[in-house]
Amino acid sequence: MAGVGEDRRDVVILGGGLVGMSLALALASKGVSSHVLDASDPATQTAAGFDGRASAVSTASWNLFGNIGVANRLEPFGCPIDSIAVSDQLKPGELHFRPEPDEGSLGRMFANRQLRIALNEAGVAEPLIAFHPNSRIVARERDEFGVAAIREDGARFTGSLLVAAEGRRSPTREEAGLSVAKWDYRHRALICGLVHEKPHGNVAWEIFYPAGPFALLPMLDDDRGRHRSALVWTVAEKDAPAWLKLGERAFVAEAQKRMGGILGEIELEGPRSSFPLGFHHAPTIIADRLALVGDAAHGIHPIAGQGLNLGLRDAAALAEVIADGMRLGLEPGDAQILKRYQDWRGLDDFTVALATDGLTWLFGVPGKTASAVRRAGMGAIERIAPLKRWFMDEARGVSGTLPALLQD
Repeated sequence: MAGVGEDRRDVVILGGGLVGMSLALALASKGVSSHVLDASDPATQTAAGFDGRASAVSTASWNLFGNIGVANRLEPFGCPIDSIAVSDQLKPGELHFRPEPDEGSLGRMFANRQLRIALNEAGVAEPLIAFHPNSRIVARERDEFGVAAIREDGARFTGSLLVAAEGRRSPTREEAGLSVAKWDYRHRALICGLVHEKPHGNVAWEIFYPAGPFALLPMLDDDRGRHRSALVWTVAEKDAPAWLKLGERAFVAEAQKRMGGILGEIELEGPRSSFPLGFHHAPTIIADRLALVGDAAHGIHPIAGQGLNLGLRDAAALAEVIADGMRLGLEPGDAQILKRYQDWRGLDDFTVALATDGLTWLFGVPGKTASAVRRAGMGAIERIAPLKRWFMDEARGVSGTLPALLQD
């Protein structure tokens, strides 16, 4: 598949976002080379104010960042999540998840911008990664000899395996004919930063209202010592434009009302933005010399903060099966390697997606009876230690058979 003078690498990764670059670094940690091609401009993607979103990085995902050499770059920017509080409309019967003292935090909160900067810097510094930003791919080739991605200027990037890490609307997945089950929640997530009077105590709040979840995620204090949190507020699709246009004072008053004084007086930090919420799941995440990772394989509601972590689990598992196969003399695109990846990740991806979707519907049922049933259920989880432990292990990403890169 490679022509004369071409730089053929083991893997060609389409998409250099958080999951795509994490995969490249995971592969490099095992001596596997890659091309990473991304359509965007890193300077734009990492500019202050480009993306106000923040992500919860689970314990297992933090282990991955440590093992691929980016934890040190990220350490100063992460806010530990020491506990998670779950509430039905701030009524009595809250559920609190707190790990044991020797288990560390439940995860860390990072601004997506800081994650991008750290991953890009590490990727550029790694000789086994050839990073090609501003690269619009116009054709993809897969045959018995290898794979190729062709850029609009005619440049060819070749390897043994093609990985689609392009996100929810992956053109590589569509071109390969891999089917996707999907539906639209008809909701949007409103995203903004908050500065608040009271310290958050490193508590992440998930407050459920019939219109959708209202999440308060702890962030580090700013350089002026002001307390900060990220707000992810789910609203009906039809109402989203009005919420975004609402004057700042009115928006703050409505947010304050839903917070019940948990964080005291609040004000906005930076602009508000929004993105649509939907569910999609690809039952088959492989084809000939092709693997899907991250949002190309699955997209879930942010209700449990597991979207990025699920993608990082894909990356760690794919890196491990490729490295194991290459030690046995197989090439990265070998069908045996890809089948092991499908078997390993298919069930976990589907289970988390289904559980997240179920929570979305369960907490969205209006009415006093439904609310009472939810609070009774939360009370039962609070009292039943093994059940509570299972939920915490899921939040920390340490359940099931973990790839070595996700282990401490």
